[in-house]
Formats: sequence, C-alpha cells, structure tokens
Amino acid sequence: MIKRSIMKKALVVLGPIIILVITLGVNGNQTIDSGFFSPLFEVYQYIQDYFYNPEQINDQEALYGAMRGMVEQLDDPYSEFLNPEDYQHWEQSLEGKFSGVGIEITIKDETLTVITPLVGTPAEQAGVCAGDQILEIDGEPTEGITLSTAARKIRGEAGTSVSLLIQHKDGTQEEIEIVRKIIVVKSVTSELVGEGRIAYIRISRFDSDATINLDTALSEFNLENLDGMILDLRNNPGGLLKEAISVSKRFVDQNVIIVSTRGRVAGKEQFWSTGNLIPNLPLAVLINGGTASAAEITAAAIRDHEMGILIGECSFGKGLIQRVFKLPDGSALKLTTGEYFTPLGQAVNKVGLSPDISIDQGEDPIEAAITWINSHVGARMPIALGKS
Repeated sequence: MIKRSIMKKALVVLGPIIILVITLGVNGNQTIDSGFFSPLFEVYQYIQDYFYNPEQINDQEALYGAMRGMVEQLDDPYSEFLNPEDYQHWEQSLEGKFSGVGIEITIKDETLTVITPLVGTPAEQAGVCAGDQILEIDGEPTEGITLSTAARKIRGEAGTSVSLLIQHKDGTQEEIEIVRKIIVVKSVTSELVGEGRIAYIRISRFDSDATINLDTALSEFNLENLDGMILDLRNNPGGLLKEAISVSKRFVDQNVIIVSTRGRVAGKEQFWSTGNLIPNLPLAVLINGGTASAAEITAAAIRDHEMGILIGECSFGKGLIQRVFKLPDGSALKLTTGEYFTPLGQAVNKVGLSPDISIDQGEDPIEAAITWINSHVGARMPIALGKS
C-alpha cells in the first residue's frame, strides 16, 4: 500500500468562498502498483524526444495538464485543479474586494451556470439571474469549459468589459455586455422594516467575518421590543462551514443538531448548537434559486427545528463539501470530500430546500415576510403550526 501525505493546508468549502485552513493527513486505501503511472512519463518522454517543434514543449504546462486531466475525469463540477495564477486570483476574491462582474458560477448538467449574481454588482444590475446558463464568453462557446478557465475569462481589470451570451430559465437568450469594476462585498447589512417593529438582516455570503458582523447587527437592535425578524439569504452562494454553524447557533436552541456531514475520511460527523442568545422571535428566512451551500445549511437548521419559516422559491441545491489543498509550487487542488444533510437527515445536493410559503413572480418576499410576522406577533418560536 502506498502511503500518501496529502498537503500541508486544506480549506473546508461549502461554496465558492473557501477560507478555513486545517492540517490533514490521509492514507490511501487503494493498492496501486508503483508502475501504474509509468505510461504517463513515457508519453512525456515521447513528446520530448519526437515532437517536431520542441520550442512548443512546456514542461510545467505538461504537468499541469496531466493534473487537470486527473481531476476532470472525476466528472465533478466542484472539483478542479488551479494553477498558481488561478489560485492567486481565487484567494484574492475571498478577501471581499476584487475586480470583476460579481457572479458565482458552477458547471451544472455539463453547462456553465450562474449560481447567483452578488448583490449590487454589475452582473446583477445587468440582469444576470441565478440559474442562467452562460453559452458564450466574448463570442467563444463555453461547451466543455472548466470553472477556472471561465472565471479567468470573465474577470479582468476594472473599466474593461466582457460579453456574455446568456440563456435564461425561460429559454430566451440574451447577449449582455458588462463593464467590470472593483467589487467590495459586505457580508451583512441590516435595517428596521415593518414600521420599525421588524429587524431585517441580509447575509450576502458566509465569509470569515459573517458571525462577527451578524452579532454587530443584532446588537444595534432592541430585540425585546421587536415583533419579529427577517433573515435574507437570497443570492447567498455559501461559504464556510464553521460560519454557517455559528450563524445558525444565533437562531437555533441548544442541544440540537445543526448539520450532519458524511465524508470518506472523516466519516459521519454531527455539529450541534450551543444555544442562541437572542429572543426566539417569529423568524422568516428568505431564500431563492441563488441560495446555496452554507446558506442552505442555516436555512435548513432554522426550518427543521421550527425556529422560523422559509419564504421565496426553491434553493440552489449544493450539498457537497470541498477542501482545497495547496501544493508546494503555488498551485492547488479543490476536491469534493463529503456531503452534508439537514438536521432531519434530508439531502440537499441537487434537491434544494422548498419554501414553506412560495412567492409568485412580482410579489415582494419581504412584504410576505412582514405579513407572516404580523400574524404571529407575541409568539415565540418554535410554535405549533409555525409554518401557517
């Protein structure tokens, strides 16, 4: 058996945002003959010896191509190899300030698909929606494209533009030209709505400051005098597992499961709530097709424990966990390592979360949430028939 020490750093991922650094050692559980990969070296040697134009041979790119191929054969849209440049750009995007158009993308049904446009970004303002398919980038078809290649083509210097041929959910196609700009993502925003009696909090992504920013927002409200709360997770593409858990703890009572995970190495793990520190006010959680990953964990924890209801439309359905392993030369491997399940044991991947109250097109979900909260003034969650 070959013993493999895999990376010095790894990141636990529940979405496009990936920050948690851990140490991981893994022993391979498959026996592979030491000569198994020798044909790969033979191919490389044949290229070195016989290719007619040796100036075109790039040893580094040959290695990256082989590594990229190993990952692509997994046929997993969330696993990919990142060369040093792609990994550097990806890390910069985690800092909450980057140049681009502001969309989170994935490969769904072998098609480049928008998970969500980030709130207030050029992509959202141009009309790009969650679930849109990107058929072309600057006139080049995206068929067979990798996520890292697509991201590289879409991002760019502020002030420059990119043209996207979009196919919307209704089947209509539209060519949209978007001017890139410096995007600053604020993870949490808040205000009072419903005549000042309801706290509205929007979490745009679960980055490393999400819980801190949430606590700051909560501290600015006089919670004892409120009728209820709205937690807006629409167009939230996800983020860190630890942040999804800690945010959920603010709304879910103690000694209950927030989320369960199942992985090949770690096996089954359960993450429990230590108890919320705020009143169990009537809580409405807003979701849509751009609510994904870590955002789905928090929404599901609140729903399954009847601490609130879900209002809007079915969520995206990303129930897989990735880890990012940084390699010594600055490149990295992003690899799906597990799946997560709601407190009631329901799978989320490719299924999503169904809302308790569906919103018709043109209806304001915030107004629907205010109406529901006003019908439950004075109640404390969980309540009987809390979804009515």
